Amino acid sequence: MRATSTAAFELRRERFPDVMEFYAPGLKRWQTSEWTPSNPRRFLPISVTGGACALQCDHCRAKVLDGMISVRSGDDLFELASRLKAGGSEGLLVSGGSTRGGGVPLLAHLRHVPRIREELGMTVIVHSGVVSPALADGLAASGVDGVMLDIIGADETVKEVYHLDLQASDFEASLSRLAGAGLRIIPHIVLGLHYGRFVGEHRALEMVSAYPVSTLILVVLVPLVGTPMADLPPPPVDDVTAFFEQARLAMPTTKVNLGCARPMGAMKQELDRAAVDLGLNGIAYPGEGVIDYARSRGLEPRLYEWCCSMTWVGQDGPALTQVGLEVAS
Repeated sequence: MRATSTAAFELRRERFPDVMEFYAPGLKRWQTSEWTPSNPRRFLPISVTGGACALQCDHCRAKVLDGMISVRSGDDLFELASRLKAGGSEGLLVSGGSTRGGGVPLLAHLRHVPRIREELGMTVIVHSGVVSPALADGLAASGVDGVMLDIIGADETVKEVYHLDLQASDFEASLSRLAGAGLRIIPHIVLGLHYGRFVGEHRALEMVSAYPVSTLILVVLVPLVGTPMADLPPPPVDDVTAFFEQARLAMPTTKVNLGCARPMGAMKQELDRAAVDLGLNGIAYPGEGVIDYARSRGLEPRLYEWCCSMTWVGQDGPALTQVGLEVAS
């Protein structure tokens, strides 16, 4: 059952301004009666592997790559970024399918990142997967603005869902390498990842809380058509909202956001309101009425047309054109 007044909410108000941040990057077409983004191309996702992924994880089967823009054969990342910039884009998520080792093959593309940032003035976030020492060094040398990666806290999930011959400790090692390289780290925890059950999420939170991360992103398993999890129910709402509260209490000075992936319909509405009530800082693609609900809890809504990982924009000075709008009362 969702609470409307909790220690987590009070803690959030003690440690952060009375602001609720909402995000709508161009990862999909989206709008509500409260907000229609002005430039859906402002922040776009790129796949360096097209639709290919060597792992074919049980929760995804590469479906997430379908909506990304592919780096074409014979093209390079700078050329693609230049075309996207001409079409109105100001930032990129550079991602792709995984190799058998668990990482996204980014190294060959990182040499283009300095030109994209300096000549085009674009922000570049990457989704790395498991981070090798060489990738950590390459990311640091390229000057990427931030690194996103899923953190898995259970060995059985690594093997049974991701089909990796690795352990949860390899994901903690990735955090350590990124921190050692001085990179801005944006970990994601997928709630209910082990076939709708909570198995390693609490261990993942322990791992994340031990490192100087920029923002923790929580997402919720969405059973996708065409995957082995297609017929599963999503994880129970009470389990998910309890984790919201635990994350807020465990990381009192770190921004915690509810990310793009979560079930739709009534569950989305309940989760989004719980995210407000339980002290989270931001929500991607908020459900109908949630912006006004945040205002009713004494939080000023601010709207941004970029990725919810980019919570430093407006603090360090925006690399993107800032689209921070107060919602009319």
